[in-house]
Amino acid sequence: MDLISTRGAAPTLDFRGATLAGLASDGGLYVPAHWPGLTAADLAGLRTSSYRDTAIRVLTPFVEGSLDTAALARLIDEAYGDFGHAAVTPLKQLDERHWLLELFHGPTLAFKDVALRLLGGLFGEFLGEGASLTIIGATSGDTGSAAIHAVAGRPGISIVMLHPEGRVSEVQRRQMTTVTAPNVLNVAVAGSFDDCQRIVKRLLNDPALRERRTLSAVNSINWARLAAQIVYYIYAAVRLGAPERPVSFAVPTGNFGDVFAGYVAARMGLPVGRLLVATNVNDILARALNAGDYSVGSVAPTATPSMDIQVSSNFERLLFDLSGRDGAAVAAMMQGFEASGRLDLSPAMRAEASRWFIAQRVDETAMQGALSWAWRTCGELIDPHTAVGLAAARANAARLDGPIVTLATAHPAKFPEAVERATGIRPTLPPAQRHLFDRAERYDRLPADLDTIRAYVEARA
Repeated sequence: MDLISTRGAAPTLDFRGATLAGLASDGGLYVPAHWPGLTAADLAGLRTSSYRDTAIRVLTPFVEGSLDTAALARLIDEAYGDFGHAAVTPLKQLDERHWLLELFHGPTLAFKDVALRLLGGLFGEFLGEGASLTIIGATSGDTGSAAIHAVAGRPGISIVMLHPEGRVSEVQRRQMTTVTAPNVLNVAVAGSFDDCQRIVKRLLNDPALRERRTLSAVNSINWARLAAQIVYYIYAAVRLGAPERPVSFAVPTGNFGDVFAGYVAARMGLPVGRLLVATNVNDILARALNAGDYSVGSVAPTATPSMDIQVSSNFERLLFDLSGRDGAAVAAMMQGFEASGRLDLSPAMRAEASRWFIAQRVDETAMQGALSWAWRTCGELIDPHTAVGLAAARANAARLDGPIVTLATAHPAKFPEAVERATGIRPTLPPAQRHLFDRAERYDRLPADLDTIRAYVEARA
């Protein structure tokens, strides 16, 4: 499987090369040169398969040439062996149409574990004896802790994780900053997640820094991370009637990575009714898909901090497909966007996107209403990000085909204040996580300044 850059000027790489590179050298994102296919018979055959066996079948065409089946199976077993549910990503029914896909049974209680546990193993597998790798990442909440837990203590790997100071929940912060492994560095940046993400991208594309160090990314700009997320869409859909009937998914998202994995599943042949892009009031994705207006606004802090984003990196992957996979056209679009903060989707691009996506902006009142409804009507405590997805799903049920699956992206105890405000119930962490409030934190505070953070990486990582 060859992987190509969305901007068309970087070398073609195999899965191993793209995993270790993270970001393409031309500033673009790696995507497969073609979408592999799953037939109706393939999908029907997965209906009674375990999550492990589904992952092997779905990921095999993407890793071909870089991993054999035995190595892939071993890494999958290592990634998901300690998840808190035997199904890894179980489904839970809310009513006659609505379901939750619980993605929070990993060690940091968020959907990022599903991808990053596997990505950590891939780094170890591909790095080679005696080689070293510096991972630089930005997090709006859950990526950081999942990535840190995936690589903490791994020989040859160091990780520098940037988070926006004061804009992640206390549980999210402590899951990062109480990890004492010497290869882990946490930085609280005086700025927004978009500031952190911008700095990470510029560091990864810094030729002088790359000459001195081998760098990679754990954010969803890394294709391997998205590939791992394709699996749970297929795993859920075949249990709800695919391929004989379509299944729709409501996805709370800020960076467009999770929902893009659903798009890939659909391109592979999964009959997806629609992918509902659910945003909070930081609604650049809803504006882009509904009105063609992909323009940057100011970031409003909310009770759903993992979605407080105005520049959605993975949207570039969709733009690549919407533009007929024209790398030069995407490079020009992104250059204009980076200069002006605005990009307008053409009517043709919007029409093509509408084949796959609808979008909904969800404000705090609607989010709290969905959180309350899930508890009052269904007896389910959900986290506020999941509530954004559920609010959008319930508002758009008439536009969605088949069963509607809302991705439950985090355990409610990661956001206890927001859950308690809506339900009167304060969720508690599982016993294995309660040590977070007893352990000392370790992190550095830095300004949102590229040169300062580059010097920090050079000196400390």
